[in-house]
Amino acid sequence: MDHAEPARADLLIKHCWIVTMNGDREVFRDGAIAIRDDRIVAVGQSDTVERAVAAGEVIDGSNRFVITPGFVNCHIHITGEPITRGNVPDDTDWATNVFQWLVPSYLAQTPGDEQVSAQLAALEMLRTGTTCFIEAGTILDLDAVVDALAQTGIRGRVGQWVQDRAFAPDDDQAMLTRQAIATIEQELARYPCAGDPLLAAWPCLVGHNTATDDLWREATAMAAASGAGISAHMSADPADPEYYLATSGRRAIAHLGDLGVLGPHLSLTHAIHLDDEEVALLAASGTNVTHCPMTAMKGAYGATAVGRFPEMAHAGVNLQLGTDGNNNGNAADMMRAMFVTAGLFKDSRRDASLFSAYKVLEMGTINGAQGAGLADSIGSLEPGKKADFVLHDRDRPEWRPLFNAVNQLVYSADGRGVHSVWVNGRRVVDTYRSTLIDEEKLYADAEAAGAAVLARAGQQTPSLWPVR
Repeated sequence: MDHAEPARADLLIKHCWIVTMNGDREVFRDGAIAIRDDRIVAVGQSDTVERAVAAGEVIDGSNRFVITPGFVNCHIHITGEPITRGNVPDDTDWATNVFQWLVPSYLAQTPGDEQVSAQLAALEMLRTGTTCFIEAGTILDLDAVVDALAQTGIRGRVGQWVQDRAFAPDDDQAMLTRQAIATIEQELARYPCAGDPLLAAWPCLVGHNTATDDLWREATAMAAASGAGISAHMSADPADPEYYLATSGRRAIAHLGDLGVLGPHLSLTHAIHLDDEEVALLAASGTNVTHCPMTAMKGAYGATAVGRFPEMAHAGVNLQLGTDGNNNGNAADMMRAMFVTAGLFKDSRRDASLFSAYKVLEMGTINGAQGAGLADSIGSLEPGKKADFVLHDRDRPEWRPLFNAVNQLVYSADGRGVHSVWVNGRRVVDTYRSTLIDEEKLYADAEAAGAAVLARAGQQTPSLWPVR
């Protein structure tokens, strides 16, 4: 009887719990994963995978690791806030938070500050298990940010933060729109999605009420032509639907639907203040919605009071997760965001069936991959997909004992238990440390850069208690 030769693999990790997130949502108690180059070549029971591959390196994870796909963070500000984390008080309303605190510090940055900020954000994501992200929008210098990110090994979709609405009476509306369109055209040309890059550009609209209808239409056309997606903030506050009602007679999502810009290419962040028609439009169009639960709680956005996330889930909207900014959500740990999401609506609706740990883990992995336009490549552990995965360390009290890995991931563990991370087949975190960047130097640079930004912005960190 002929026996097939074992397939070549660069790495085999065996005898681990594996949460695959594949089509059958298989979980292996004694599982193995094998990778070659940047791809997964086998996943399954350890004895089966061991017989099927011949690996150059073998890691025996007996009673030590749980393996999951890398998390996908679908909304994070990688510039503007990581180096000023925690400076903004937690008792400001939405408008005060944004316009009196965040925007002045954003504009006080330099391209060098943005590089430090982007690397710090990437390091926090990688060390807590996020392997791919969608940026909220670089403020100043996308080229500098891409250069900095490339050194960390992370996967991402990035873009300059774009808006074009003329707010001042003497603003030239036509010129503002031309400039915004040119910015998008140039970044899509410099960092195309084609060719399977780790980092590629998307139109990153500020959203809210800052983009004209012309910009929405042009950005949508450019995204379609280039294979990119679009990200934008929308309806975090009643001000957004109120603006669109006043100017178009339609609420925000309904107006975007009238423009023809909704669809699977679009990820709208927050989407809290919606009505039934808007939920139906999001579902029918395939538009993605990114929930940032930690920001909603801290900023008193009203997600549990008026948010229709259970209704969106029931209607089939692709719900994904984000961590937002470091002065809003304050942490880039997707496992914290998953825990919060699993509990918020159970409590507010008094319905324990809402957002199970299983559904929330989908939001943090395969749903996010879908929203990032990468569902064929990442988000689950399957042969042929990219080798983006995480080793969670079970030699920690929150992981003992282990009976249900999905419950443990969402309700007990957090990103501090991430031991090692692979992106595109490359080990970018090993035993709790980045393999590619000097962490100590980055921390020192972040301390200095943050202090300088706050000084230039004329901001002092408030404290209710004396700091001596």
